Amino acid sequence: MFSRYYQLDKELDTSVFLFGARQTGKTTLLLQQFPNAEYIDLLDSVTLRKFSNYPETLFEMYKDRDSNTVVIIDEIQQVPLLLNEVHRLIHKRGIRFILCGSSARKLRRKGYNTLGGRALPCYLYPLVSAEIPDFDIDTALTKGMLPAFYTAKNAYRLLASYLDVYLRQEIKEEALVRNLSNFQRFLDAAALTDGEIVNYNNIATDCGVSANSVKEYFSILEDTLVGYMIPAFAKRVKRRIVLSPKFYFFDIGVTNYLLHRKEVVRGTTEYGHAFEHFVMQELIAYIGYTHNDNRLSYWRTKDGVEVDAVIGNDLLGGAKLAIEIKSTEDVQNKHLKGLRTFADEHPDCRRIVVALDRFTRRTVDNIEIMYVYDFLRQLWSGKLF
Repeated sequence: MFSRYYQLDKELDTSVFLFGARQTGKTTLLLQQFPNAEYIDLLDSVTLRKFSNYPETLFEMYKDRDSNTVVIIDEIQQVPLLLNEVHRLIHKRGIRFILCGSSARKLRRKGYNTLGGRALPCYLYPLVSAEIPDFDIDTALTKGMLPAFYTAKNAYRLLASYLDVYLRQEIKEEALVRNLSNFQRFLDAAALTDGEIVNYNNIATDCGVSANSVKEYFSILEDTLVGYMIPAFAKRVKRRIVLSPKFYFFDIGVTNYLLHRKEVVRGTTEYGHAFEHFVMQELIAYIGYTHNDNRLSYWRTKDGVEVDAVIGNDLLGGAKLAIEIKSTEDVQNKHLKGLRTFADEHPDCRRIVVALDRFTRRTVDNIEIMYVYDFLRQLWSGKLF
């Protein structure tokens, strides 16, 4: 069992929505960190039937309880009408609720009560390197970072089951798309463009659907927390820059399965793509867990010069950290072009190359070349930004 970095119990001074993709470990986290909380599991058929038919039962159960009571409701999207009773109990009794689910889409789409700011949204991500004793990057790049899969011998088969459950329960049963086969083709096309700039028209052509449908499909992946759009860093000084977003699935294991990659081998193009995806995955989780005001973006000029990750805010204060991600074991001058070009535009920004090169060092023009394990230690100890 993994000890998670995210200490939700230390933040709970109000009610929260805890969202996260399936199998990220939400239930395990809550049972570990809130052993004395009262737990309502809406995956239990008897419990689900009771609250579906009589949601007011919740109010009757807790109307006489004091404000120190903490109640966990797992899979809250199964009975959205319970949120009215939650609202009443927060307002009248001050009871704190932890409302857990894999997506807020159903709640928003049908206009259910989202508690009007009385419950803060929080997110759980797949495992991060700091949570795994003896973390091994090659294992992570092949199996992904979902808790049950990182240690599994048959991670690829588990991922097949995972995608099947996602398609059936999140997509088909909630009627999020009209044609499931079109959406399945879209998933394959999205995997091919993982970590690339999104071109809706090209993906639409590949899938045989409209560009608007592709935009809606990407929106579904974001809302069900299965993918992220990474915006372009938009602050322009001299050069013309690309403004379209990039897309990443929430876990590299899911991407591997969709691309039929059973093993990711060092030295291959596939390994380089997976390595970049993994580092981005760690950055997304760190910013999410630390409620960091900085945002994650990327930078690319119209001439094709690129920096994989930029930390900062292009509207408020500019770039603080620029990161180039290279799976090479020997960083050379040719790998530094993007960061040097970026420095012409943003000279005060810290610049790092994350690589498999074991010799962490600094170049004469102040670019830090950092071994990936050193980078991860600095990230999760809060020393990077």
